[in-house]
Amino acid sequence: MTEKPIILGIETSCDETAVSLIQDTENSVPKILSNVVSSQFDVHKEFGGVVPELAARSHVEKINLIADKAIKESGVSLDKISAVAATVGPGLIICLSVGLNFAKALSSSLKIPFIGINHLEGHALSPKLQQHIDYPYLLLLISGGHSQYLIVNGLGNYNRIGTTIDDALGEAFDKTAKLLGIEFPGGPKIEIFAKKGDPKRFKLPKPIINKGGCNLSFAGLKTAILKITNEIKTDQDRFDLAASFQKTIEEILYLKTKIAFYEFQKVSGEIKKKFVVAGGVAANKGIRDKLSQVSRENNFEVIYPDVKLCGDNAAMIAMVGLEKFKINQFDKLDLQATPRLPLDINAKFLKGAGVKL
Repeated sequence: MTEKPIILGIETSCDETAVSLIQDTENSVPKILSNVVSSQFDVHKEFGGVVPELAARSHVEKINLIADKAIKESGVSLDKISAVAATVGPGLIICLSVGLNFAKALSSSLKIPFIGINHLEGHALSPKLQQHIDYPYLLLLISGGHSQYLIVNGLGNYNRIGTTIDDALGEAFDKTAKLLGIEFPGGPKIEIFAKKGDPKRFKLPKPIINKGGCNLSFAGLKTAILKITNEIKTDQDRFDLAASFQKTIEEILYLKTKIAFYEFQKVSGEIKKKFVVAGGVAANKGIRDKLSQVSRENNFEVIYPDVKLCGDNAAMIAMVGLEKFKINQFDKLDLQATPRLPLDINAKFLKGAGVKL
């Protein structure tokens, strides 16, 4: 019997240095042989956010060590690797280049195919690391840099039906955390603060909630938070504001997702209604609970990646690499990193002042 292909994935789009090896199986759900992620929280903590130059330097220092660890944990020898897949965009270009160049060198030395991967497609297909999912399905991608509703028609075939016109959801969480004095990375800690507060204490705006279809906006919410934080005095005030913010986000996603369900059914006409929620913010339990509620109410099956697969990781990059490997969709070694790489190339760019909804 021919051995199933093994893909080595590399992810360095922002502040995680990650390498993973996965192997195809008979049941179409690949086996994760290793999935090593090294974060840079300590590197950027004193700056309150990711510093691109420091992130890139950290990737350069770690990539060999992380790759070696992932290969050893997988128990796979180099001659058994079928292809190397690496994130080509979107992301910080000086960070992307580190993983991309490492992947190209490995591909060249082992004489195996090289596959460039769209980071967002990694998130889009990440649940397929755990279960078989038929196309099409509705995707809500919520991360530090992206907030989009997309119809996933197949590998490389996406139809964006909603996006943020300003801040991404993860960005809104991080900025709110910073205003509340929560140490970087603060976004994931908002929910912890929220559990200690009164979610009804502060009435916060829900920008474009009654217009723009399932497009999203969070900049106005962030501005409202800023005004309130200039007046709060106690820890309980901070807990209450965190709880009010968490509740407001849940309500926005509930309403916008109902609209996305309608748009999905209008376009796809699917009887089997599947809704995938992916990206770093998909790890937020309160958001999961609210999206599960709206899915039940509208007869959608909601699917979440395992929490360890929500944030940036290389297993999801290898997953897309495996799908492309099966159809011989390889790239040349002169492929360049690109900071902006949409999934739906026909979708309009909706950011900045003057956006009309």
